[in-house]
Amino acid sequence: MSKARDNILARLRAKSDEKAPIDLDRSLTSPDWNRSERIDHFCQAMRSVRTEVHRVSEADWAKKLAELAKEKQLRNLLYAPAGPLAEKIEATWRNGDDLPELVTREVEVDGWKEELFFDIDAAITSTRSGIAEVGAMILWPTPEEPRTFSLVPPVHIAVVEADKLHNTFADAIAAEEWAAGMPTNALLISGPSKSADIEQTLAYGVHGPVELIVLLVE
Repeated sequence: MSKARDNILARLRAKSDEKAPIDLDRSLTSPDWNRSERIDHFCQAMRSVRTEVHRVSEADWAKKLAELAKEKQLRNLLYAPAGPLAEKIEATWRNGDDLPELVTREVEVDGWKEELFFDIDAAITSTRSGIAEVGAMILWPTPEEPRTFSLVPPVHIAVVEADKLHNTFADAIAAEEWAAGMPTNALLISGPSKSADIEQTLAYGVHGPVELIVLLVE
């Protein structure tokens, strides 16, 4: 038994000494896209996975938000009153009619979990940036806009700045200096939640929002 064990260990040691080929070429070439091309690729990629994309201006994105809220007959909209979108949302809601209730809860999720999971129709968040190549948004959740905003309500509305679109994920990591510090959660979102069973039947909204709406601010 001891001899057999020694033979096995000897073969393993010999195997571990072999030099496996290593591919040292890790370079990634970023597409040579200009701003307009980045926007087009981003929109096309996101729409291909059932994301609803609206190209808007800085002046009218909140107005478009109000129009969509009415069109989709939302009862309420979860937002962050201390977040970067709050000022324009609140101003638009003050001047609008028949708009859904603006909802905010500045308490831990355990304090209003049932309401969050069963009574909130939609939530809106800002984004850090986007990736044109694959059509994805980058979110870095904050205490003001926690990740529950983008993961729990059935409709997630996100505001993306066109000037913050990167060609590739590698470009985003380098340009934003991720190595200097990352949040507890970094989210990459490209479409509504979806899952397929063993029979490959695709279902949306199983593990998160059934609708993803992007307001791309140009």
